[in-house]
Amino acid sequence: MGPQVCQVCNEAQSKYKCPSCRAPYCSVPCFKKHKETPCASPLHSEDNPKSTCVLPVQSEEKPSAAPELVVERPITVTEPSAVLEREQLEAIASSSELRDALKDESLQKLIESIDCSPDAENELDKAMDMEVFRLFTDKILSTINP
Repeated sequence: MGPQVCQVCNEAQSKYKCPSCRAPYCSVPCFKKHKETPCASPLHSEDNPKSTCVLPVQSEEKPSAAPELVVERPITVTEPSAVLEREQLEAIASSSELRDALKDESLQKLIESIDCSPDAENELDKAMDMEVFRLFTDKILSTINP
């Protein structure tokens, strides 16, 4: 199945699909416009029967530098000390050890399942019981706290 056209503007190639109805759209403004009217959830989509997370559709053209955020979650910080500093975030982003760890498909799927879960905190707790995730988080901690 080839690239689809955005069902909102009918101009640009779609990069995303609505998490409720799976309608293709190209950008955050189109997603917001689409959400102005309620949409229904499909029974089971053939291309992704259980996923409710919105991910960018791979394009055969040039890859974008960073995909646009589509799903918004409220951010609540109860402990300001738990927020990472810019330098810590940059250390994570530039760590070749972490990049190598992220090549593991099982780790990618685990992180995606946490991110897409309606109860991400519970999924995160479950993931901590898995060695691959525990090792990954240890690498993150050693990167930000050398």
